[in-house]
Amino acid sequence: MSPDAMVTHFVGASALILVAAHAGGYVARRLKQPYIVGQLTAGIALGPSLLGSLAPGVHKALFPREIGPALTGFAQFSLVVFLLAVGYELDLKVLGDRARSAVGVALAAFVVPMAAGSGCALLFGDQLHDLGMPRHLSVGMVVFAGVALSITAVPVLTAIVRENELSRTVPGVVAVSAAGLLDAIGWTVLAGTLLDGGGDQSVAWPLRAMLALGFVALMLVAVRPLLRRLLWSTRMEPTLRLALLIGFALGSAWVTQALGLHVIFGALLAGVVLPREERGTLDPDLVRPLHDVSSLLLPFFFVVSGQSVAVAGLDATSWLTLLVVTVLAVTTKIGSSTAAARLGGLDRNDARTVGVLMSTRGLTELIALNAGFQAGLLSKPLYTVLVFMALATTLLTQPLLILVRRLAEKDRGAPSDEPTDDAGTPAAPVDVG
Repeated sequence: MSPDAMVTHFVGASALILVAAHAGGYVARRLKQPYIVGQLTAGIALGPSLLGSLAPGVHKALFPREIGPALTGFAQFSLVVFLLAVGYELDLKVLGDRARSAVGVALAAFVVPMAAGSGCALLFGDQLHDLGMPRHLSVGMVVFAGVALSITAVPVLTAIVRENELSRTVPGVVAVSAAGLLDAIGWTVLAGTLLDGGGDQSVAWPLRAMLALGFVALMLVAVRPLLRRLLWSTRMEPTLRLALLIGFALGSAWVTQALGLHVIFGALLAGVVLPREERGTLDPDLVRPLHDVSSLLLPFFFVVSGQSVAVAGLDATSWLTLLVVTVLAVTTKIGSSTAAARLGGLDRNDARTVGVLMSTRGLTELIALNAGFQAGLLSKPLYTVLVFMALATTLLTQPLLILVRRLAEKDRGAPSDEPTDDAGTPAAPVDVG
């Protein structure tokens, strides 16, 4: 294909991706589902699972192999910008006086699904072999199976909390705080997994781990003060500052990719070390454009991820695995989070709400699965199964919240005149610290 033809194909494919993904997001929001669910569904539909099956000639014409690297580049760029914003917004100070409850929920919501996922990988090796996995799973593969079940998607959870008017309620604050802490734990474990199972295997993983820890220390100790002095003290023009920070995140992502982790860790780390304003507040002139750029370009990530999802290749074993994995993912997450919330002092209905919210996976799960697939920790059929598990658990969140609300009304026996939130609990504001 000539360069001019490749540019023409790329421009046409980009137009289709942006329109289809954002149209899917709009439809999802109208159905009271997260915007991201519609985008992910559209990305899968544009891949071999739907478009490639119904009209293979059209799919090949719209997405020729030659434009794959360009689409992947856009996808990685959108991820870096998105995760830069996620890292910048991550603030565990929001725990406040609910720290004990949030920490307990985070630990339970990580440990129980992690143990269940890793245990199943060890117990059902024959079934996983039927899905294209090796007969003898590596340590990284076993650990990654646990990580895949333990993830909670903070951005999607935050959107659901906001849309259900739970932001200033006890279950909303505990869930968001616990999810932020769980994210920190999950990304750390995932980083170790990828160091062991991915990247340049010519360099021993202990050496790569030491280099990675050294890079993290350098970013926290030296780079953060430098950024504060260069970018905030000088009051740099917002557009220039945004460009420099995105360039900084891309450079950090390049380093972690070279160390055998993934671009996602460098981008997250860049956001974490990014200093806030003097009172610890977020800079709206930075957050707003980061969200605008990432939300515009994330559809490229969904489409690139969707190209590896092959529904036609799923057999009876795959569908049974999907059912089992989804049930396991929902029950372990909701059960462990609810029990921990109850032990942390929340009443039964608030604890149920926290449990349901913690089961949301969405985009964060997809990012982790994509990293594991690229590192060779997942076969294509198992990757497809886990992508659909992420979609199913996210779709179930809103119906389960409605169920929790109805159970709360049943517990009370009759509707109360007291204002309640959408989970059916008293909507009294709480101190979020």
